[in-house]
Order: sequence, then C-alpha cells, then structure tokens
Amino acid sequence: MSEQPTEARIRAAMQLLLTGPIPDNLKCDIKSLCVLAGVPRATFYRTYPHLKAEFDQQRTAAQQTGQQPDPRLARIERLKAELATLRERLNTRNAEIADLTQLQAKALSQIAAQHSEITTLRQRLEASLATAMSHPQVSSVPTARSSPARTMGTSETGKVHS
Repeated sequence: MSEQPTEARIRAAMQLLLTGPIPDNLKCDIKSLCVLAGVPRATFYRTYPHLKAEFDQQRTAAQQTGQQPDPRLARIERLKAELATLRERLNTRNAEIADLTQLQAKALSQIAAQHSEITTLRQRLEASLATAMSHPQVSSVPTARSSPARTMGTSETGKVHS
C-alpha cells in the first residue's frame, strides 16, 4: 500500500471519481472508491462512515446540478431520454398510420360503392337503349357517347343550328 494515510488516499480517490476521468472498469460508486483507495469495503464502511456520507453527498449534489461525475451514467441518462423521445415519436407515427389506414379503408369502400352504382346505372342505360331501339316510333335516342346538346341542334361551340 501507499505511504499516504488511508483517509488521504480515500479523499484523493473521491476527488478523482467526482471530477476526473473515471478509470476503465470503474464507476462513481463506493466499490470503485475503495478499489482506487486500496481500502477493503468492510474497513471503509466500519472506519470511515463520515467519508462515505461526504462522498454520497458530493455525488448527489453533482448529479442535482446537472453534472454527472460518471460520464457513462451521463450517457445512459441521455440515451434514456432519447429513447423516451423516440418511443413518443413511434407512438405518434403508429397513431397516424392507424388513422390513414382507416381513411384508406373508408375511401376504398366509397370507391367500391360508387363503382357499383356506376355499373348499375350503365346497365339501366343499356337496358333503356335496348328498349328504345326496339320501338320504331322513337326516331333518335342519344347514345352514351353523344352529348345531349348535339342532339338538340347545337354545335360544339354552343351556337344553335337553324
């Protein structure tokens, strides 16, 4: 062990964890503090409860002011916030997709109904034309392709023929 007194080593480890870069495979916690200081945890808890309280207070104060002593924890918090935002966006998109799917189903239903109505009207028109053609007293029946204005004696420009 170092020749520094144990309390000084613990304080130096506290300072490193709270302000400096945290060494690999360590966190800003009591276990890592004990590893850095070279003090068994049991000894730390039994002999230095005042340093534990001080470390916990400083770590909590840093977290409350928005400073995260452990950059990995800060990253985790940032990623959690980003995940929450992405989940919210996903839920919004899913709701939009559900609304659009309902709108699509409604539109398709309306198109099918209109198609059915058009088909029925065409069949009625064809039946009427067939009936009209079978009666000789009708001299001229407009066909589906000719406009009613033409059969009444008007030209394509809208002028009346004499």
